[in-house]
Amino acid sequence: MSEHQPVLLTEVVNGLQIRPNGIYLDLTIGRGGHASQIYEKLKTGRLLGFDQDATAISSLQSWVKQRPLASLYHMNFQYFPEILKHLGVEKVDGILLDLGVSSPQFDVPERGFSYRFDGPLDMRMDQRQSTTAASILATSDLKTLTQYFREYADETFAYPIAKAIVNQRTTQPLKTTFELVNLIKKVKPGKALAKKGHPAKQVFQALRMAVNQELEVLKKVLEFATSYLVINGRLAVISFHSGEDRIVKQYFQSLTVSQGQRHGPERYLPVAAIAFKKIKPYPVLPTQKEMQENHRSESAVLRIIERIIDEK
Repeated sequence: MSEHQPVLLTEVVNGLQIRPNGIYLDLTIGRGGHASQIYEKLKTGRLLGFDQDATAISSLQSWVKQRPLASLYHMNFQYFPEILKHLGVEKVDGILLDLGVSSPQFDVPERGFSYRFDGPLDMRMDQRQSTTAASILATSDLKTLTQYFREYADETFAYPIAKAIVNQRTTQPLKTTFELVNLIKKVKPGKALAKKGHPAKQVFQALRMAVNQELEVLKKVLEFATSYLVINGRLAVISFHSGEDRIVKQYFQSLTVSQGQRHGPERYLPVAAIAFKKIKPYPVLPTQKEMQENHRSESAVLRIIERIIDEK
């Protein structure tokens, strides 16, 4: 197993309240940082790990062979219900979604996730799919590219960057990460380039999300995940940017707070009408110590929800 540092490790494991005989899903197992700690608390339960990245699955093969209660599945996490159906599992005790890109993915130039290395504009989590960052940049129209950069990453210069990409591809489509970085630097004014942080960060984030349809898949998997929880089962989600966290926050809010509780005479509706509760009313953030030791944890936000009554 690699030296990848799992974010909010203690908070996740404690927050899931692992039962020794429970069934747990790590839907984004990555390099197994969270999964290994969950597994250590199991006695007769099961741990099912999912990842669409073949490299991640390969890196855990020897680990899982030594752990009879663990299984690995190479697939996008939106398809986990198919595995549960195949296994005859109707409910689970806990589910983890760590939505961040793992360090090994960022650190391999050939994957194209990072603006720090020159490599192909790939960005596929699952390399079995055909859509890449290069193909999106080569085929998406001006409106679509602008929308990606604005909605997925709050990029201030979304339109001029998108326009420059469209103009560039009339002669030579962008093929490498550094070609895209250089284009972005040419478009952004000096004042923007002088700001803290890499000028290409938002565009790269938006492209990765578009390639992997991250927000659309997240909405689906949140609904699937909560439907599979037993009473007192918990779903923990770690997100790394505002778009993801907004979806998680709003979905958890819709499950835990009815309009009747917020205003009007209906605020006295019985609590039993609500099937879930938030473990904490506010998100859990990394400590100062963790942020200093692992800079990739700085934007992490953890939210946990628990089923308190069964579905009707």
